[in-house]
Amino acid sequence: MSEKHSEITELLGPTIESLGLELLGIEYLPAPGGATLRLYIDVPAGEGGEPERTVTIEDCESVSREVSAQLDVADPISSNYTLEVSSPGLDRPLFTAAQFARFVGEEAKVGLKLPQDGRRRLQGRILRVEAGNVVFGLDGVEFVVAADNIDKARLVPDWAAMGLAPNKNSPSKGKPAKGQGSSTNTGKQPSTKPAAGKPHAE
Repeated sequence: MSEKHSEITELLGPTIESLGLELLGIEYLPAPGGATLRLYIDVPAGEGGEPERTVTIEDCESVSREVSAQLDVADPISSNYTLEVSSPGLDRPLFTAAQFARFVGEEAKVGLKLPQDGRRRLQGRILRVEAGNVVFGLDGVEFVVAADNIDKARLVPDWAAMGLAPNKNSPSKGKPAKGQGSSTNTGKQPSTKPAAGKPHAE
């Protein structure tokens, strides 16, 4: 995690927790026309280890309003940017070793910061997390990656197991939306108008 990521995570984490939600991680994407700051939020796990509900569009809008005001005051990003607040969706992003450990047995698509064994990208089953490493199963072979060498990672949903894979004998309805709700905001002013696609707030 870069210094900028750490700064923003430490700044916004407590605010999001005060709303009864959890900051899973952030993506900061600089661009010539203005950067994008994307926050992924979730409902904390209950006693059974899983969230009792899913993130709603109202959750995204509440977070957008609160963190927009906080970002305006703290001003950790000097350039123009768009704030997006998103639920994790079925292809949820993974940011920490603990998050990988939660989804042991699931398939994940991973991009590496530095090449390893000639690979910059890989897709495999999460076997276990140990000593700061994430162990993947690739074609029957274990592939060990240092958690701090993982740039981006997402779960790969098993559409067939969820009964959501297209049926060859019927018209395809497409895959379900990634997120449960969305709120988008351009600039630094919060917006309550939901955007199409996954939940976010600019």
